[in-house]
Amino acid sequence: MTERNAIETRLPTRPRDETGLIARLQTARLPELLPPIWRERLTPRAPDGLSSRLLLLTVAFTLAVAALIIVPSAASFQERWLMDRLQAAELASVGVEALPYSAVEDSTAEQLLSIGGVQSVVVGEQGVRRLLLQAPNLPRAPELIDLRQRNVGARLLDPWKTLFGHPDRSLRVQAKPRYRSGDFIEILAPAQPLKVELKSFLLNSLTMSLLIAVVAGGLLYASLSFLVLAPLRRVTRSIERFAADPESPAETPSDRHDEIGRVERELARMQEEVRQSLRSRARLVALGEAVAKINHDLRNMLTSAQMASERLSSSSDPLVAKALPRLERALGRAAALARNVLEYGKSEEAAPQRQKMLLARAVAVAAEDAGLEDDGVRLIRDLPARLTVNADSDQLHRILVNLMRNARQAIESDPAREKKGRITVRAEARDGKVAVRITDDGPGIPERLAGRLFEAFVSGRASEGTGLGLTISRELAANHGGELRLLHTSPEGTTFELRLPA
Repeated sequence: MTERNAIETRLPTRPRDETGLIARLQTARLPELLPPIWRERLTPRAPDGLSSRLLLLTVAFTLAVAALIIVPSAASFQERWLMDRLQAAELASVGVEALPYSAVEDSTAEQLLSIGGVQSVVVGEQGVRRLLLQAPNLPRAPELIDLRQRNVGARLLDPWKTLFGHPDRSLRVQAKPRYRSGDFIEILAPAQPLKVELKSFLLNSLTMSLLIAVVAGGLLYASLSFLVLAPLRRVTRSIERFAADPESPAETPSDRHDEIGRVERELARMQEEVRQSLRSRARLVALGEAVAKINHDLRNMLTSAQMASERLSSSSDPLVAKALPRLERALGRAAALARNVLEYGKSEEAAPQRQKMLLARAVAVAAEDAGLEDDGVRLIRDLPARLTVNADSDQLHRILVNLMRNARQAIESDPAREKKGRITVRAEARDGKVAVRITDDGPGIPERLAGRLFEAFVSGRASEGTGLGLTISRELAANHGGELRLLHTSPEGTTFELRLPA
């Protein structure tokens, strides 16, 4: 009794569970119960894919091929049918002429006509028409078909006239004799038997042509799907998966050596390059945050060190006085490095606040800040007096200072120089731009660095340069709608050109 009660207690729970499951199945949509990959495959898609277009083109081409086969075949069938009737009539005419006086009983004539499937036979010779076998009068005038001379259009059109013509239509057919002499032989035959046989022939031909076309089209579509569509789908899925998650594992390219194989390999190579670039960028972002923090603390330390060096400048100790300039130069270089790193590390430069300004005045101020002096490296200006540029005064100042300071430092670092150097600034307006050329007579830029001079952290001075000044200057020039480029460098000197809006 206890087991029975236990069983009865458990039994009602099953219907409740099944009812709940059925309710959930009724309220839930089927796609939601499937895995994501199956949901994607079962989702209806518009027939605008490459496979749909290829299928439509295959169907259209196979139907066109079937039509190209059917139309000439119908014309050939009708001509063969008519030629058979002509040959039968010609043989009958030979038998008729073999009789004395070409006399044929009506019953015999009817038998000959029925055997040949014609209603009348006429032989033409030397312009004379001879009626050999005569048939009763016809309700409609027969239509002439001369098989001796016919164009292609008429040959292709006649079968369709037979199919869709009047039921009482008759054909008067002429051809050159084969078994007897004469200019032509002519028969008169009803079109209805030809129509019946032509329909049967077209139906059989159409069935066979469609079968062949379907098989050929199916094989063609399957081949193109396997050779072209499947690899393209694989490439498309790889691109979509990479766009959704660049870190997703890449598909192994196939071993094909055709264009699709090259596309797969190039795609895999580009995806790997982009992955490496994204990883490098992520590392650079993390490194940039760390450098910004370190740079902030370093600038505070340098500020304290510079304050201490200023206090040391009042010391009367000769050793301190001797070491102090070197210390100040080292601190200045460290401060410049910290400043340039911060400037380069900005996400982007501020948009230039353009205003018209005299170029000569901007060059004079920049030369002073770049350390050009009369008793040192001299500045030679060859500028039109009233030449103006449309630029941001602060950003133009930074560009000119960078170029002039680099030129001065290159001249001063040349150990073989015996005389003071000079920096020449020339400018001219042309094509709506102002071209400013800054030329020095320094030792030039090494050939191995000339092509990479505007890249970040590439410097021509191994000990002092940070490799950021020219990079920042070129970016500032581009923000103005201009450009900065290296025109010439050699052991006799270097020339940079800055182009800005006039």
